[in-house]
Amino acid sequence: MSINPEIAKRRTFAIVSHPDAGKTTITEKFLWFGKVIREAGHVRAKANRNYTVSDWMKIEQDRGISVSSSVLNFPFEGCWFNLVDTPGHQDFCEDTYRALTAVDSALVLIDSVNGVEKQTIKLMEVCRMRHTPIITFINKMDLDGRPVLDLIDQIESVLKIKAIPFTLPIGVGKLFKGVYCIADNTFNVYDAQSGHQEILQMTGPDDPKLVELCGENWVNQFREEYDMVTGGMDPFDHELFLKGEMCPVFFGSAVTGFGVRQLLNAFADLAPAPMPRETDKRIVDPSENDFSGFVFKIQANMDPKHRDRTAFIRICSGQFQRGDKVYHVRTERDVRLAAPTAFLAKDKEVIDTAWAGDIVGINDPGLFHIGDTLTKGEKMSFSGIPDFAPEYFARVTLLNPLKSKQLAKGLKELTEEGATQLYQPFKSAIPVIGVVGELQFDVLKFRLMSEYGADVSLDRIPSFGVRWIVGAPADVEKFVNENGGDCMRDKEERFVCLFPNEYRMTLAMKNYPELKFVETSLG
Repeated sequence: MSINPEIAKRRTFAIVSHPDAGKTTITEKFLWFGKVIREAGHVRAKANRNYTVSDWMKIEQDRGISVSSSVLNFPFEGCWFNLVDTPGHQDFCEDTYRALTAVDSALVLIDSVNGVEKQTIKLMEVCRMRHTPIITFINKMDLDGRPVLDLIDQIESVLKIKAIPFTLPIGVGKLFKGVYCIADNTFNVYDAQSGHQEILQMTGPDDPKLVELCGENWVNQFREEYDMVTGGMDPFDHELFLKGEMCPVFFGSAVTGFGVRQLLNAFADLAPAPMPRETDKRIVDPSENDFSGFVFKIQANMDPKHRDRTAFIRICSGQFQRGDKVYHVRTERDVRLAAPTAFLAKDKEVIDTAWAGDIVGINDPGLFHIGDTLTKGEKMSFSGIPDFAPEYFARVTLLNPLKSKQLAKGLKELTEEGATQLYQPFKSAIPVIGVVGELQFDVLKFRLMSEYGADVSLDRIPSFGVRWIVGAPADVEKFVNENGGDCMRDKEERFVCLFPNEYRMTLAMKNYPELKFVETSLG
């Protein structure tokens, strides 16, 4: 089946990294090269600077970190990019994991000073499980960082993927001179003032012009690294890259934009167009005529003035047109998608047409859940959307009783985004929330106050673990009646037990062998 030219030019990828590796900064540079913004913003803006486009929440701007994935669409060199900027902090990892289900490739960003870090390792494991093609960018070469060969070795030994340098740096820190492109023997000159690069043709790594430009010591070191890289490493294999077993490596500086254009060119040339997707019935090819897609993210209040709610849909096959009627598999009914939007973080633009590979937003009146499948009628569900069991719990106490309606609305809408789980205790009227990372508590408290006017206190609940209770209704009812103080209902009215310690959990499993105590709501 031949692929439509519109689908062929789509590139849908996520950026993943440890916090502070420069992920949001490089996103801004992508948008600048895509000519959709005039000036790249800064993660921590001063009075005369703009904030980054992707960090649009007030709490993100205040703290200088990303707490939610944002989607950005932009053109570059004949391609159409759908970029997902993900949170780096581990406390928001579930948002990142879900984002990775919606992309076809990923950029792994590594800080040259710190090397491969903890969260990068975790995210790489997710990419490896999904066989996601990876391109690596080693950032902050304008700072004094680790030796080049050590960084490449770390990628291979720690991230467990074959690294193939496409460029090699000459110099480092304040003496960073630029990068040498191995494929075409060009030297990209680094300008410390602007970051912009002059590209000079070389006859090879022994070209005497390199010594004139960079100095003999730096060039000698580069030539040793070049010989090690080209002589001791396998050539780049595109098939292995598409299987997630080999990754191109680039060097540069996101804050100055140096090396970013080469990186975008690599995604245009090497990264896959939209890939086939598995469902519970069959594999869906992007070139199929019929539309299909799935919801991987829900975001409330992107526009505080209108208290909106947006469902993010990854289109998996076919073409989608504004006003199309599609089949909502979970609810088994048709819905009309009246105003699909393209994104620049919180800014949205209504579009008439979208294709396989695109990520579009749909106004959600409360109909959609994360993981929902939309089709042109076929009853199938896309698989692989992860489900997370919370690790931390807290009671939500409203400080102003007159704001009870606002609290109820806020908890409902914010927990439907998927980062926070809402529970109703069996023997109490005070709601309980569960999160994967503790910083989510701060985000929820801030957003309840700033977006809904509900000031709350969050009182932590000591817990060993949460388990969903599965079994015959009579057996479940007996357990809940005897252990009601630890039991809650989730949003689907399923019973959950929040065990305070290991002893209580072990005892329950021993006393109720007819029940299953499962770790996620999916069982």
